[in-house]
Amino acid sequence: MPTVITYDPAGEIHGLPTFPWQAAPAGMLTRRQLAEQGLRKNGQDPAAQVLRPRRRRPPLVAYLYRVDLAAPKRPMTPAKYAAVLAAVRARRVCQGPCGRRDLDYIPPDHNGRRCFDCEAAAHAKGDDH
Repeated sequence: MPTVITYDPAGEIHGLPTFPWQAAPAGMLTRRQLAEQGLRKNGQDPAAQVLRPRRRRPPLVAYLYRVDLAAPKRPMTPAKYAAVLAAVRARRVCQGPCGRRDLDYIPPDHNGRRCFDCEAAAHAKGDDH
């Protein structure tokens, strides 16, 4: 596997200024780091990236955004909060034959979003998916 060049501050090789993992320049953060500070990227394109080489796999890439162009996160409005609750409620419905809507957990994807009772019944019948 070829060696990955992780230091390219001019962006001549990768197209974006590139820095080694944990060596981001001051004033640039990842989306997650922006969120931790109560900021959002505000529509800006990545200004740089950090690369972390890995053996036998492609390198990990984290895009960096300028803090001076970031904006405060938008507050959670009552309508947005209601939409999130409705989405969570919709995921707590069994997709199996019982169709229960009062589940206190989200049925897992790997079994077709069936509740534990429907999944056990399907296994007992030998009807696994």
